[in-house]
Amino acid sequence: MKMYYDKDVDNDALAGKTIAVMGYGSQGRAQSRNLADSGCNVIIGLREGGKSWQIAKDDGMTVKTFDEAAKEADIIHILLPDEIQADVYEKHIKPYVETGNTLACSHGYNVHFDLIEPPEDVNVIMYAPKGPGSMVRETYLQGFGIPGLVAVEQDATGDALQIALGMAKACGFTKAGVIETTFKEETETDLFGEQAVLCGGLTELINAGFQTLVEAGYQPEIAYFETCHEVKLIVDIIYKKGFAGMWKDVSNTAEYGGLTKGPQVITDEAKEGMKKVLSDIQDGTFKDDFAAENATDAANLKEMRAASQKLDIEIVGTRLRKACGLQDDDE
Repeated sequence: MKMYYDKDVDNDALAGKTIAVMGYGSQGRAQSRNLADSGCNVIIGLREGGKSWQIAKDDGMTVKTFDEAAKEADIIHILLPDEIQADVYEKHIKPYVETGNTLACSHGYNVHFDLIEPPEDVNVIMYAPKGPGSMVRETYLQGFGIPGLVAVEQDATGDALQIALGMAKACGFTKAGVIETTFKEETETDLFGEQAVLCGGLTELINAGFQTLVEAGYQPEIAYFETCHEVKLIVDIIYKKGFAGMWKDVSNTAEYGGLTKGPQVITDEAKEGMKKVLSDIQDGTFKDDFAAENATDAANLKEMRAASQKLDIEIVGTRLRKACGLQDDDE
């Protein structure tokens, strides 16, 4: 493992360069403000009149259309949703990419799956924070940063890695440390983590536990506390101390029960399911499925999203969070 910190960064790597951040969502807003506050020359590329246009202006950022920003920039940092990046690149960025420019991103999806195919005479880099945009900004303002990843897909100018590290440093990531990776590794592990564990796997596990208790006759409010609410408490311990630290902090009853019964839930069959998820990511099946979904204006996703909001655990959870002061009434 190769890890980089502030001391490893060439402080002149970004000197004289104009950075165009394409997009002003959670990551775009956080990263561009960090870059600007670190002294970088930053412009924001957006669809004129879009919902983010005025927000960026109110934040004091220089805002231009995608085309104008791409034409002016030396470094084009694409922080748009995965499903629209290729279209925006083809129509608004590609015509203005010049020899020696740098194309940057924080997720390798479009480059790895050849949805964006940059010319050979430009740098293609990635620096990716391992956390949401809110944390990117919050930790920067606290004088620190969150860990991240850095990768170089193409090094046309000979200093692509230092450019990537320079941007990571300007966002605060090298204070915590960034690990060198590849576009392939970042993309495939990121998708797998989301699908099998962090988003897909975790919510299915929580909901299955909740349903099991309710179907057995226990109060749904008690079931919610035991299978959902306390997840954060356990994850916070694991985040700080690892599995061993968590086992040390919980009771002997919880430790023995967890170590002996956990494998009955996450069985070999579940692991085979995870392997299938990973295989579908690696061979492009998921990429094709996601493209087909977006071709229908995400009709299936919208249906699943609506259905998930009607789950019993969501209804109970919303009521409990408000009753306990954990959620605002307007959320």
